Amino acid sequence: MLRLALVALAVGLADSLNLSTVGPALYLATVANGARRVLPFTIGVFAVNLLVGLVLTLGPGSFLLGLLPHPQQSARHVIELVAGVVLLVVAVALWLRRRSLASRELPMNNGDGGSALIAGATIAAVELPTAVPYFALVLAIVGSGAHVPVKIGLLCIYNVAFVLPLLTIPIALLIAGERADLWLQTVGDWLQRRWPDVLASLLLIVGSALIVVGGTGLVKS
Repeated sequence: MLRLALVALAVGLADSLNLSTVGPALYLATVANGARRVLPFTIGVFAVNLLVGLVLTLGPGSFLLGLLPHPQQSARHVIELVAGVVLLVVAVALWLRRRSLASRELPMNNGDGGSALIAGATIAAVELPTAVPYFALVLAIVGSGAHVPVKIGLLCIYNVAFVLPLLTIPIALLIAGERADLWLQTVGDWLQRRWPDVLASLLLIVGSALIVVGGTGLVKS
């Protein structure tokens, strides 16, 4: 079990470098009461991931995991290619409308802890279909034959490691105190002006990478 625990920790730390969760958390840190916004956002991410892991592990885990799609190589590359094209289209649309979008308030800017919690849970739910390492870990836990408390502990190890970068943000804010206010205000103002450009650039990079991976895979297959 120690080996599986180390695997859960390593996979969780590797998955934690996730722009889709770290990015919104960093943005929440720039608004008023940033630490109080990031914490419920983190709880939302943690709760959804852990709940799904518990359902798969303690319920009919092997059966449910067997229902997940396992497309053939060529089909997977087509999916990657199509997804890349869609992201490029969205990136272009964001870029063309960047001035009008920048004049609007960013999501969660005026929200409370409840909206941050919902945002974290929503992002985690949307990300789950792509969480291949997590599902592989769940499958390993299901097949380990461990007792229920051990299985729950292994899932907790992964999910705590996954949200570790998010937990460091409110801790850093509390330690820095008022010294961080000016810097956070500057970053927040910059994000308000430039968020369409940043998002469009990220989508462009990810979309281009998917097109290259999918196209290369189709050529080789």
